[in-house]
Amino acid sequence: MKDVTKLILEDGAVQDRRIYWDQDIYEQELEQIFARAWLFLAHESQLPKPGDFLTTRMGEDNVIVARQPDGSIKAFINSCPHRGNVVCHADSGNARSFTCAYHGWAFGLDGDLVTVPLEHDTYYDAIERPRYAMHPVAKVESYKGLVFGTFDASAPSLRDYLGDMAWYMDSFLDVPGGVELLGPPMKSILNCNWKVPVENFIADGYHVGWAHAAALKAIESPLSPLAGNQAYDVNTGLQVATRGGHGFGVIWDAAAAIHPDGALYRDWIAQREPLVREHLGEWRARFYNGHWDASIFPNCSFLYGTNTWKLWLPAGPHNIEVWTWTLVEKDMPEALKQMMVATNMMTFGTAGMLETDDGENMEQCTGSNRGWVTRRGKLYSGMGQVREGTHPELPGIVGKGIVCETSNRGFYRRWAELMSGRSWEEIAREPHYAPNRQVA
Repeated sequence: MKDVTKLILEDGAVQDRRIYWDQDIYEQELEQIFARAWLFLAHESQLPKPGDFLTTRMGEDNVIVARQPDGSIKAFINSCPHRGNVVCHADSGNARSFTCAYHGWAFGLDGDLVTVPLEHDTYYDAIERPRYAMHPVAKVESYKGLVFGTFDASAPSLRDYLGDMAWYMDSFLDVPGGVELLGPPMKSILNCNWKVPVENFIADGYHVGWAHAAALKAIESPLSPLAGNQAYDVNTGLQVATRGGHGFGVIWDAAAAIHPDGALYRDWIAQREPLVREHLGEWRARFYNGHWDASIFPNCSFLYGTNTWKLWLPAGPHNIEVWTWTLVEKDMPEALKQMMVATNMMTFGTAGMLETDDGENMEQCTGSNRGWVTRRGKLYSGMGQVREGTHPELPGIVGKGIVCETSNRGFYRRWAELMSGRSWEEIAREPHYAPNRQVA
């Protein structure tokens, strides 16, 4: 096991380049992060009826997620316990059972083995069916409709895992009617390490005015004055890092800023914001009208405002598969939902204007570490470290302004904690990172 104390330094501000390239570090991530953390599986709106299912991945493990007859949701590894074949090849659908195409073994919606062809004639009724159920995901839980799973039975509850991030996300999750994901997901492949896009979404307000300068001008976004990084007002927003490695940045009063015709969305926000304020208070009403770039540790990211919801599915240390949905409020009029989908496709879909900007940079940030000497260098994300601290009213560590790397450092502090192999209980007992300063 790699000694992570040499890979992440200075409270998360310095990263060893090998974490983006080396196969042995990646294998350690699969074991210590993806086999232990809570991973996003689905939204309940994607599985409305008993028998509804979808297939996805947890790390590199293929899983089936299925709505049970009692209304609960279960998940299990999509591999036949007989000879290992993939059991379900469909992306989604409705079924009463799942049957392996190789030898016909059939499994119920809960993954239990229910049928074995020629069981009496060839196994002589000696097969122990419970022993050959499909491998279950240890815990599956939902938070405000977002369904997560973990292979680790000793992991904390999902609510505890989300921690302070849940408080912030309630700004848009805990609205009348709730939210839903519109799909099916757009899918693409990037030749980059899975952590690079998570970094981009969790903390990188710095690149917006530079990498996206042309795109912001082309769509005539209110953010286009950021183009070229010619000027910056630190009061336009803030960043937050939470204890669990989750985090986000927010630009105030900018939820509709990426939509070419944002009038319909602005009218909706104006109508709903008073309800959010009454229910959740002034701060979260303000977050409701902000534009977020955010990530849930380890590999789920979203932009609230643009309303793109993403999974970065690892496929080796240098490759990922990207899944993209559109997040909307269920009570939105259909015209607004379709505008959200269109904007998401245009900006952060597979061939979106801003997605292609990011994709090229993400691939280069990974590929540069191919060099033996290059790979032995360090990378620095210390922006704003001297100005982050606690806030009198907001949970987590708060960084002043949207252009800082507070959330990035929080992500790597959690990465190092899990990669060390320490138990959840040991990690929980450790003192939290807490700068001795307050941010107003």
